[in-house]
Amino acid sequence: MSNQVRTYKDLRVYQNAMETAMEIFDLTKSFPPAERYSLVDQIRRASRSVCSNIAEGWRKRRYKAAFIAKWNDAEGEASETQVWIEFSRRCKYLAEETCARLDDKYEQIISQLVLMINDADKWLIKANESQCPREPK
Repeated sequence: MSNQVRTYKDLRVYQNAMETAMEIFDLTKSFPPAERYSLVDQIRRASRSVCSNIAEGWRKRRYKAAFIAKWNDAEGEASETQVWIEFSRRCKYLAEETCARLDDKYEQIISQLVLMINDADKWLIKANESQCPREPK
């Protein structure tokens, strides 16, 4: 299998963020109806925003500052999602183990984002560039 990255959908960080956002979507279906317009909306919005900021940042790779800004936004949304996971645990809507696993997934996503932000020049679109670099593990 090739490690060639052609679109944001090929990025492991995007795939991890999408998978985890979909898991949160499924898990929050069991939250109490009273949380539908508060905690459920917030945690779903933040987890989805991680994915959308990655996609937006990918399209802004011609401009280092814009690329980094969108990926910083994704990092912030991942951290916000961790806060909502903590609220879900403390309200006993999700099991301790589930929350610990989700928190670990977001720590991995944040780590991937930070690695790419710190090496942003590698990801920028340059004149006459025919291919994108390999993604860090």
